[in-house]
Amino acid sequence: MDVIEALKGRRSINFFDPGRQIDGNIIRDLLEIANISPSSSNLQPWEIIVVSDPHKKKALRECSFNQKKVEEASAVFIVIANPNAIEENIDRVLEKSVELGYIMKEDVGKYRSGPFKLYGEKDSLKRKIFAVKNTSFFAMSIMIAARGLGLETHPMDGFDEEKIKKAFGIPDDRIIPLLITIGYPIPGLKLLPRAFRRKLDDFVKYNAYE
Repeated sequence: MDVIEALKGRRSINFFDPGRQIDGNIIRDLLEIANISPSSSNLQPWEIIVVSDPHKKKALRECSFNQKKVEEASAVFIVIANPNAIEENIDRVLEKSVELGYIMKEDVGKYRSGPFKLYGEKDSLKRKIFAVKNTSFFAMSIMIAARGLGLETHPMDGFDEEKIKKAFGIPDDRIIPLLITIGYPIPGLKLLPRAFRRKLDDFVKYNAYE
């Protein structure tokens, strides 16, 4: 599917076919595609739990204000932002950057210190913003790639984060920006016209905020 067509055709689907499941290899392909999303200093602060087991989906529904689509979708992605990604990923990232010719080995120390200066301590607000911001790139890539693979999605903000962390063993220091339900729409689904969008003149400014 053409990327412009995928962007224009993406809708947030509420009604999935509960009898149709996504092949596990397709989910892996989808996540491999999304995993090439950009991130600051290539630190990739995202983690994901693929919830496809019926009992686990039921538990997740209970953490998500009883929304039916959580159980009816083929799978639900718990999208997780990791503020500790700098410490956990930077050495591997820099090692590969040297190997691939992006930086010189003698410059590794300089590049290593940069993210720590920019984003501060692990529990700082800057760290949390860094993690959520970059994980959001990954989440949007999932939704666009899903369209290209003939799937539909719905990004969800309606859930109890603490309940999900407890139910799925997610560490307290992680952040859950959103869930993404994914699957095939019910046969014959008719969508209402696309919801209101502001005109560009309402929010686009050029060269300064004024």
